[in-house]
Amino acid sequence: GGRGRQNRHVSIEPDTKDWTWVIDEACDQCGFDPATVAREDLPDLIHENTRGWYAVLADADYAVRPAPHVWSRLEYACHVRDVPEIFAQRVRQMLDEDDPTFANWDQDAAAVEKDYDLQEPGDVGPALVERAAEAAAVYASVEGDQWERPGRRSNGSQFTVQSIGVYHLHDVVHHLWDVSISAMPSAKPPGDV
Repeated sequence: GGRGRQNRHVSIEPDTKDWTWVIDEACDQCGFDPATVAREDLPDLIHENTRGWYAVLADADYAVRPAPHVWSRLEYACHVRDVPEIFAQRVRQMLDEDDPTFANWDQDAAAVEKDYDLQEPGDVGPALVERAAEAAAVYASVEGDQWERPGRRSNGSQFTVQSIGVYHLHDVVHHLWDVSISAMPSAKPPGDV
């Protein structure tokens, strides 16, 4: 089309809010309650979330942003496709290393670099399910005391394998709520991965 690359992406402002509170408190937007999540259920819950994304991508307006500063359904789906890989890497790192510091991942830069708005929904859906399955398999491999192994982001936010799993689950649950339940998605994609 006639739109320049920069014009397509300039409108999303980076999310600088620290969302780590969702590990301990219910989200008043999407209703996610971490207290109801049993760690052994994480693989199934991550799988379950993927089912909703096919309907989202089947919507005729999948590539339309509901507002200039709000990602389209397609852009959200691309984010949810890419997020499990980041979390799986971090969990593997926590299992293999002692209290690692994670490399930064800029979700907004990823959206631009990977042209989220130009992806084919027929490719995004299956890839989203496949990557969620890979992350679920990592969580399914965790045993006993491994759930308490620590890791941290460069900003100092600390996680255990269990809490990062809950954080991951909220991210994908919230995004599905954003695109399918709420009339107007959050102005900024929640989560500071």
